[in-house]
Amino acid sequence: MAADSPPRPPNQDNSPSPSREHEQQFPLPAILTYPSSTPPYLITQGAEARLYKTTYLLPSIPAALKYRPPKAWRHPVLDARLTRHRILAEARILVKCRREGVPVPAVYAVDEAAGWMMMEWVKGAPARVGINEWLRRRKEAEKSTVGNNHGNEDEKDEDATPITGEAEEDKDLVSLMRRIGSAVGRMHKVGIVHGDLTTSNMMLRPWEKGRQPVNGNKSSDDGLLDGDIIIIDFGLASQSSSDEDRAVDLYVLERAFASTHSRAEQLFSATLESSYRETFKQAPVVIKKLEEVRMRGRKRSMIG
Repeated sequence: MAADSPPRPPNQDNSPSPSREHEQQFPLPAILTYPSSTPPYLITQGAEARLYKTTYLLPSIPAALKYRPPKAWRHPVLDARLTRHRILAEARILVKCRREGVPVPAVYAVDEAAGWMMMEWVKGAPARVGINEWLRRRKEAEKSTVGNNHGNEDEKDEDATPITGEAEEDKDLVSLMRRIGSAVGRMHKVGIVHGDLTTSNMMLRPWEKGRQPVNGNKSSDDGLLDGDIIIIDFGLASQSSSDEDRAVDLYVLERAFASTHSRAEQLFSATLESSYRETFKQAPVVIKKLEEVRMRGRKRSMIG
């Protein structure tokens, strides 16, 4: 669900697939070994959990299974308690968000004792992928124009004109940023702090034909940045109504955006904050706190 590209189909030859290689090191949870279960595909593996693509109840219903395997270096009793707590906490947060209209995957099933949670499979690609491809195409178009006018000059990334959202060509990205701000505002409004907000943890789910978007205005002509923003990966999330926690959440997103999409860094504050304010009434207080968090971040950077 958070992969950069669609999962590859199982190998047609006899060479081991990535999924099978990991199965040899880490046994699958029992639910993925039942005869009725579609053969799972390992999407990604982190320090705490692994994400598989499989199906739920019927082969026609794709699902994502998040599995927290036992940690050999922890005491078994402590490990079981931590796993149970984290799985339940994440599931409860997702259920609350879903109930309150926050765009997140639906929870299908949970087995906290076995350490897994089955969720809706979100079609599409991470917002990070769409934004970077949009920036790449924009750069190629500008280089082509420069080449036609100035003898095929080669523009360096650091010399590229920052994208501020004022140009007509920026409207697609502006619209996407507004959808992101709206989705984050809804999440904060219901008392949830994500803890790891990045454009990698936001999926762009394609709009259905003839259906109006639910969290932003349709914008892009080529469809590259079209889609609903779905926030994923709530492994570090918590329930909090603290303006400080919300401000830190926005700061993490801001820094991640500046690092991953540096050319569009100037677009972040003006666009995202405006839609965040429209969605969340307490936004002015959070934005003020965000300024304080930024100052602390700059001070730490100066001190080293």
